[in-house]
Amino acid sequence: MHPFPHRYTVNAAVRPDGDVPLSTEGVRVIESSPPKEFDGPGNQWSPEGLLTAAVADCFALGFRAIARASKFDWRHLDVRTEGTLDRVDGKMLFTRFDTHARLQVAAGADVERAKKLLEKAESSCLIANSLKSERHLTVEVSGS
Repeated sequence: MHPFPHRYTVNAAVRPDGDVPLSTEGVRVIESSPPKEFDGPGNQWSPEGLLTAAVADCFALGFRAIARASKFDWRHLDVRTEGTLDRVDGKMLFTRFDTHARLQVAAGADVERAKKLLEKAESSCLIANSLKSERHLTVEVSGS
C-alpha cells in the first residue's frame, strides 16, 4: 500500500444540458445525470447511485481482501446496498445504508467465521466510515 494521505481527483465537464462525463487519469469515462427521483432520465449513473455503489463496492472489495488475508476460502459474494435519501432539518442527506450480503462457501466451511469476516468488512469500509448515515448489515451464508 502507498503511504497516506491518498488523494483522488475526478473531473466533471458540465454543459447547460446533457450528461456529465466523469473522468480520472487512466480510467474510462463514465457519464452521470440526475436520477429519475429528481426528474432526470434515470438511464445513467447519478451522484446518489454512485455514492451507494461506492458503499457496496467498498464492502465487497474489503471482504475479498480480508478473506484473502485470513486465508478463508469462499465461492461467490452477492452484495446489494440500498441508500435512503431523506430530508432532515431542511437538508437532503443520506440517512441510512442497508447492505445485504449473500456469501456462498464450500460445504463444511466455518459459517460463523464467514459471518465475522463479513461483519469486519462492513465495519472497516472506509467509504461507509466516512459517512454519518446509519448502517445496517444483513448476511446470509450458504454452503454448496
